[in-house]
Amino acid sequence: MSDFCQRLSEGPGRVFATRRDAKGCDLAKDEGHEGMHKISELKVLYFGTPVVLIGSRNEDGSANLSPMSSAWWLDDSCMLGLGNNGQTAANLLRERDCVLNLASSSMVDAVDRLALLTARAAIPDYRVQQGYRYERDKFGVAGLTEQSAELVRAPRVKECPIQLECVVDEAHPFGGPETEATAFQVRVVRVHVEEELIIPGTHYVDPLRWDPLIMKFCEFFGGGQNVHPSRLAEGWKMPHQLQRATG
Repeated sequence: MSDFCQRLSEGPGRVFATRRDAKGCDLAKDEGHEGMHKISELKVLYFGTPVVLIGSRNEDGSANLSPMSSAWWLDDSCMLGLGNNGQTAANLLRERDCVLNLASSSMVDAVDRLALLTARAAIPDYRVQQGYRYERDKFGVAGLTEQSAELVRAPRVKECPIQLECVVDEAHPFGGPETEATAFQVRVVRVHVEEELIIPGTHYVDPLRWDPLIMKFCEFFGGGQNVHPSRLAEGWKMPHQLQRATG
């Protein structure tokens, strides 16, 4: 047994039972805890983040709308992870602004219609195989309403309960030797929130009223339940078998 496998089956002050995986390495089970951990090279690391519809402007001034979920916030800044093959990354690098439109779980059907669309006419072969197609009028296809922002050129989505107007502060290439993506640091300069989501007399969102659409391993979730079939999961050939919420 390798040194790594040996360490897996030992632990100070605990009793471990072991069994072997397909490669002959012992899998350790801590008798003091439920379940068992297995070493796995996971294909997808999307553990669950809110769906954001990024509004941006194409070079000709037309509106672009792209769903994504690689986003997190700290203070008034947000980090966005975007693939360089999409139009959105090019728009943010050129225009230096965007609107982060946060989708509620009730918007899942509209979001799913956008999942395999791109505003870039030249589509890489691997994206074609996943089912992507070119679409200029994403607002129209999704049945969503374009709304002007106040401090940036990028469009808001009227149906989104929370809309964050942002400017791009920094852009950092990442993704290995052949740069495949860009991490954008954006700063929120104006916040639009549906009044019913705000706790009366405060500047805080009521977490009981706000039900964000969550993307978890390419599947749509809201309120802890799978709420809609995902075209993205189908395009990526995710091996999921899910029972979806009804009603």
